[in-house]
Parts: sequence; structure tokens; C-alpha cells
Amino acid sequence: MPRLTDLIRPVASADPGQNHIVSSFSSEPSPTAELVDRVIHGDRRALAELFELYRDRLRKIVRFRLDHRLAARVDVEDVLQEAYLNAQDRLQYVLTESTGDGSGGLFVWFRLIVGQTLVDIHRRHLGAQARDAGRERTSRDANASSSVMSSWLFGHLTSPSQAMLRKELTEQLETALDSMSELDRDVLVMRHFEELTNQESARVLGISEQAASVRYVRALKRLQNILVAIPGFVERRPT
Repeated sequence: MPRLTDLIRPVASADPGQNHIVSSFSSEPSPTAELVDRVIHGDRRALAELFELYRDRLRKIVRFRLDHRLAARVDVEDVLQEAYLNAQDRLQYVLTESTGDGSGGLFVWFRLIVGQTLVDIHRRHLGAQARDAGRERTSRDANASSSVMSSWLFGHLTSPSQAMLRKELTEQLETALDSMSELDRDVLVMRHFEELTNQESARVLGISEQAASVRYVRALKRLQNILVAIPGFVERRPT
């Protein structure tokens, strides 16, 4: 995740085609073309290898997307196991359901299946509340996106002496972030929290990589404007 001081640096001169963040998963082994080809041709053993390769990234997505009411009842690893079984069942459709060729398209396919699995789990566990959960999802995603961005900006303020500062800054930031468009928040969440690459984000959004880069840079600028507009933020920000 970027440091707080990094996010307030000007990005006007940034190259829209450049990847502006360094994912913590950038050192993970890349799937070989042979492994990807085996998955596309229905090899279940290759599917298991690829899913395991992406497990850490998918786990991060589950932790973010899982409804807070189920956090104490539903284990993240159980969600991943169910998602993997669902991927096995849908393996024959991988070519029509994945967005684009190569490993990037397959990760987005896994992400889609994880998302669909979470919808099923929410319905199953929430029972009579499932309809309400569906209505709440849009609101929750917006609020959660704002909360998550606040957490990685101010999460390091953990000492008792910093508690009041963290609470104050978090409340102001979340209010400001909620004023951003849903797409801008989604771009920031995908790139910073889910740590998708620009190519993967473009596939999720259904736009070109160039358009995804431009939207990300624009959203990041808006976030910077929000940060510097918080009264006293620049003077009090942690370094």
C-alpha cells in the first residue's frame, strides 16, 4: 500500500499508461503460458495450481467483500474452497466467461466467481435478511470502500496519543470519499486494496487499458484534492 505522503504528491505529469502502484503481490510467480493453456483446455489439476497461485490475492478480496455481519460466522478459507469448487463446475465455460486471453483474464474470472460465491453465501446465511442485504450492498460497498481507504491511509496511527487524530481524520475523509463517484472509488479500491493491475482493472470495468489508466490517475488526483482539503491535514499528516 502507498504511504500517506506518497498520495499527496502531484500526479499531473504521470504517464497514464504507467502502473502507479507497486503491488505487494508483484513478486508472486507468474503463471506460465503452458499452465494457462491447460486451464483453458479443461485441465482440473492446472486449475487447482492456478487457483493456489492466486489464493492470497483472492483471500484479500474476500476479506473486503464479506458482509460484516458474517465475519464471525463465515471463515475466509471456506469461502475460497467453495469458490474453487464453483470454478471447477464452470471450467467448461472459462473461454466464454473470462475477459481476454492469458493469466490476467483468468484472474479476473476467478475474481468474478469469488464475487458470485459471496452473493450465494450472503443469501444462505442471512436468510430472511437476504433481500435487505441485496438492497444494502450498494450502500455498504460505497461505505466500505471509503472505510477501507481510510484504514490504509490512517491505519498506522495506533498509539493512544494518535487515537483522536485518527478518528477525526477518518471521519472527515470518509465523508469526503462518499462524495466521489462510485466508479472512481471502485478504481481506487481495485488498484490499491484488491491490488489489481491496470490490465485487470480495465477488464473488470470493460474499458481499454488506456482509459483505465486515465481514470485511475484522475481518481487519484481527486483523492489528493480531498486529502489536502481536510482542514489541517497537510500540517498534521504523519510522515
